[in-house]
Amino acid sequence: MALSDQLRKHRLKQGLSIAELARRSKISKGYLSQLENNVYGVRPSADALYKIAFALGTTVSELLEKQVGKGDDELTEIPDELRAFAIAEQLPDEEIKMLARIEYRGKRPLTADDWRFLYEAIKRSVRSAGEHHADPNTIPDKLQT
Repeated sequence: MALSDQLRKHRLKQGLSIAELARRSKISKGYLSQLENNVYGVRPSADALYKIAFALGTTVSELLEKQVGKGDDELTEIPDELRAFAIAEQLPDEEIKMLARIEYRGKRPLTADDWRFLYEAIKRSVRSAGEHHADPNTIPDKLQT
């Protein structure tokens, strides 16, 4: 199946209009329409394919119908809860990829709020050199019960 057909199939399966897919992927409606209709033999960049695949909840490999090994730039699975959190917070691709690789004892966070907590904990623990670090002997209010 051609890329144009795969895009349409996945978009319709998700119940998305081209306008909504454009909003989620940050790719213009016109360009998405050209891709779906195979106008002028348009060939999207790897970055555009990744953004579209992420917005559709699939992988670039599935869109291209190719069996490729799991590399640093391709993720075979981004949990729906992480996807929801990432879209709501407009996380950069690199941070989504980093979070998607996290497992602890074979498990991942279960809710968007769990992903948010993990993300905030990582941000707090790896601050820039010039940022102020809290007293290590105090427990942040959010962590106190």
